[in-house]
Amino acid sequence: VKRIAEEVAPDLIQLHGAETPERVREVRDLAGREVIKAIKVENAADADTARDYEGAAGFILYDAKEPDGAGDALPGGNGVPFDWQALMGVKGRGSFMLSGGLTCDNVADAIAATGACVVDVSSGVESAPGEKDAELIRRFITAAKSAGNHRT
Repeated sequence: VKRIAEEVAPDLIQLHGAETPERVREVRDLAGREVIKAIKVENAADADTARDYEGAAGFILYDAKEPDGAGDALPGGNGVPFDWQALMGVKGRGSFMLSGGLTCDNVADAIAATGACVVDVSSGVESAPGEKDAELIRRFITAAKSAGNHRT
């Protein structure tokens, strides 16, 4: 971890696996970089597990759990949002990131509903699996920037 961090010099390291808080802390310390820890969310209890990472991860990214039947699919890019109400218990506890099924059609509502300060998108800006679409990216960014106009 340390050697790769020195060679690549990333600003941040994002972890999507089943890392324990201790492992996240170890990666952070070895790399000398802040860590984004992705938390898979289906319900409020899932979202609350982020508390375990306080002091270990610099940032929390709430992401949708993989759909049933996804098997050994890689994490992320499933295009399935989770119920943002699951984050009501974390709203106002600090800055966090949001991912999971975000598109140009729902990102402003997602930000308004959750208070996320950063959004992460993958399949939501693809015209076909694995093919990013420049126009969808532009529309996504515009919609995300307009989220301040949708907050209640």
